Amino acid sequence: MTDAMPRDWPLWWRDKAPRHELPERVKAAIAEREDESERLISLVQLAVVLTFGTLYFISPKAFSEDVAFAPVPWALAVYLVFTVIRAVGAYRGRLPGWFLALSVVIDMSLLMVLIWSFHLQYEQPASFYLKVPTILYVFIFISLRALRFDARYVALAGISAILGWGALVVYALYGETGDMMVTRDYVRYMTSNSILIGAEFDKIITILTVTVILVVTLQRGRSLLVRAVAEGAAARDLSRFFDANVAAQITGSEHEVRAGEGQAREAAILIIDVRGFTMMSHTMEPRELISLLAEYQSLVVPLLQREGGNIDKFLGDGIMATFGAAEPNQTHAADALRAMGAALDALDEWNAERKRRGDTTLPISAAAAAGRLIFGAVGDETRLEYTVIGEPVNLAAKLEKHTREVGAHAIVTAETYHRAVAQGYRPQAEPELHRGAAVQGVDGLLDLVVIRR
Repeated sequence: MTDAMPRDWPLWWRDKAPRHELPERVKAAIAEREDESERLISLVQLAVVLTFGTLYFISPKAFSEDVAFAPVPWALAVYLVFTVIRAVGAYRGRLPGWFLALSVVIDMSLLMVLIWSFHLQYEQPASFYLKVPTILYVFIFISLRALRFDARYVALAGISAILGWGALVVYALYGETGDMMVTRDYVRYMTSNSILIGAEFDKIITILTVTVILVVTLQRGRSLLVRAVAEGAAARDLSRFFDANVAAQITGSEHEVRAGEGQAREAAILIIDVRGFTMMSHTMEPRELISLLAEYQSLVVPLLQREGGNIDKFLGDGIMATFGAAEPNQTHAADALRAMGAALDALDEWNAERKRRGDTTLPISAAAAAGRLIFGAVGDETRLEYTVIGEPVNLAAKLEKHTREVGAHAIVTAETYHRAVAQGYRPQAEPELHRGAAVQGVDGLLDLVVIRR
């Protein structure tokens, strides 16, 4: 990331958090924000110089027509050319730090030259330009640098303005022929070209005060910007490791998430698994195996999420999704069965295509169970994990294994099926009801519904 000033400047002048401590992706994100700010600054500067020019050309001229040289148009022209060059550079790529620092000095210098030229343009003593309202544009130029959230440019603009105005005051005091035009009479100062030292001192103090306030504010604001960008990057990274709804709960929590916090939910659990995957892992090359697994998961996950499912975890070759756990959902069972059907349909087509190509196919099984469970954080202070706990979780896992016993690809409990139908689920085919089925690891007998043979 481009530094605007040398790296050996005192640490108190640099950002509170040294940039090298930030991850490269965060530095890149901050740099992108700064590039956007530079483009905005260029547009505002262009608007300012066009305003200067418009006001000059429409205002009545007090000088005589035989003046050989009119410096104001030339100063405006030079400033316009420089502003256009800077704007083009900002839109074409990242401007180097030295150029940005130089542009701050040039901006302020051209403004001071423009102000200085007024006494020549209007054939007045040099003290004349000390009263022109154009000095107020100094504050626009200083505040413009605040858009970049880098206090160093604001400070440089303020210092340049103070030095520039100080030079103009000295020139007005000592550059005139004849007696110096200094007065202590405020009325005379306001009604003539006399110079009131206190008034010029007030202007310099005002510029200095505004600059210091902006510098302090920007130092604090930049810390917030860096933190916001870093947290935004962390949230995006988090969403890749957690389901989007879970990541939103973590980042949007009103207080720090702690182990042992949980909420009871009526929800559904869906487990999709690959049969015989362990045997495949012994016969396939690791790269080919992982590639196949990634292709399978990238096909299934969007379908589950489309139906409102949250990916709780990847169980190697298995996928466990929750419906209505992270966020309450009145159609959790129906959503789970719709997601199951969509995933199985897509996997059937995928396997058929792979079979036509002579590639390895993946036999898939799925099971779902709905009921009351607990959604919350487990672990300790150093490692937390959002998860679901309850009978539906264990039951879905056991039912997925039971699919092999009944020779089916997908089964659910009859209770889950009827709940889904009540919530709006419509099966693609007439379901098979198996009453009084014994499922390994489950006490008692269960009524099951075969969703897919």
